[in-house]
Amino acid sequence: MPTYDQISQKAFHVGRPNIPNKEKLLQRFEQVIENHWLTNMGPLSLELEKKIASYLGVKHCICVCNGTIGLELLQRALGLTGEVIIPAFTFIATAHSLRWQRIKPVFCDVNPTDHLINVDQVEGLITPQTSAIMGVHLWGQPCDVKRLQAIANKHDIKLIFDSAHAFACQQDDQYIGNFGDAEVFSFHATKFFSTAEGGAIVTNNDELAKKLWLMRNFGFSNMDTVNHIGSNAKMSELSAAYGLVAFDEIPEILHINHQNYLLYLDAFKNFPNIKFLQYPNSAHNNYQYVIAEVDKQHRNKLFNFYHDKNIFVRRYFSPGCHRMEPYQTDPFYTNLQLPITEKLADTCLAFPTGKSVNKCDIETFAELYRKFCYEN
Repeated sequence: MPTYDQISQKAFHVGRPNIPNKEKLLQRFEQVIENHWLTNMGPLSLELEKKIASYLGVKHCICVCNGTIGLELLQRALGLTGEVIIPAFTFIATAHSLRWQRIKPVFCDVNPTDHLINVDQVEGLITPQTSAIMGVHLWGQPCDVKRLQAIANKHDIKLIFDSAHAFACQQDDQYIGNFGDAEVFSFHATKFFSTAEGGAIVTNNDELAKKLWLMRNFGFSNMDTVNHIGSNAKMSELSAAYGLVAFDEIPEILHINHQNYLLYLDAFKNFPNIKFLQYPNSAHNNYQYVIAEVDKQHRNKLFNFYHDKNIFVRRYFSPGCHRMEPYQTDPFYTNLQLPITEKLADTCLAFPTGKSVNKCDIETFAELYRKFCYEN
C-alpha cells in the first residue's frame, strides 16, 4: 500500500466528474458542429431523451438545462401552490425551487437509519394549504413510495420526487423515475450520470409531458405559435452529446462505485467512532455517495484533517435546509424541531469515489483515519 506521501500530490474530491472517453466525446461534439444545431431540441437531445426513457421504462423524458429548473418547471406545470412537504435533510435546491415559486417548503424530519423522509410524520404536516409532497431519494435510496402515494391519494394532493441522486437506482426491480406524478433527475457534473450540466423530468402522464414539453421552450408549439406560459429550460446539444457518451459508460461506473463502496466498508470496519451508511444487499443503488457518520465532537476536526491532506470530504448537508436562509429567520420556522436532521447535519461526511479513487487510495484514507484517532 502506498504511503500518504506517495499520494499527497493528488487531490481527491467528492463528486469529481467521471469524464467519459475523450475520442468519443470529440466525435459527438464534431457531430454537433457539423449539424449547425446547438440547442432547441436538436437530434442529439431527442436521442438522449429516448435512451433515458427506454432505460428507465418510462413513457416520457423531457431533458432540461439543469435539475433545479426541472423541479421549478414541474411544480409550475402541476399548479402547485401554498405548501409542499419536503425533508429538511437534502440539498438546498430542493427547498429553493419551491421558495423561488413563492411556495412554502414545509420541512419534515428524516429517518436515522437511511436519512430518508420520515413517512410517519408526513400526514401530520398536511394542512388545507398543502398541494404536494416532494420526496427525495437521498443517496440513491428509494423513499417509501407506496406509503407516500397512499397519503397523497388520501388527501388528493400531488406526489413528486427530487431524484437528483438516484439515476440508475431501483426499487423492487423498477427504476426510480416511475413513481408519483413525475420525478426530476440532475445530470450535473458531480452526478453518477452527467451531461456536464443538465437534468430531466420523467413521467408516465401524457398530458403532463405535453405541458412540460411546451413550457421548457417558452410555450411554443411551433415556430410562430405560443400555447402556454413557459421559460427557457432546454438542454443544449453539447450537453446531450456529452450525455450520450457518458450513457454508454454507466455499467463501468456502477461497477467502480460498487467496488469502492465495498472497499470503504472493509477498510474502516474496525475503527471506532465512524459508521458507514450501508445499502441493503437487495437495493439497486448507484453507490455514488459513500456516507459516514462520525461523532459530533470529532466530525469537523476530521473534516479539516482530511482537507489539509487534499482529501476533500464533504459535510452533507450541514446545517440542514431549515437552518439556512431565507428559512432560519422566517418566523414560520422559528420553533421547528428536527432532531434527526440536526444530528445528521453535525455528523455526516461524504467520501470521494468514482474513477479517480482506487483500492490503494481508500486504504490510505483508512490509515490516515487511524492516525487521526491516535492523535485525538
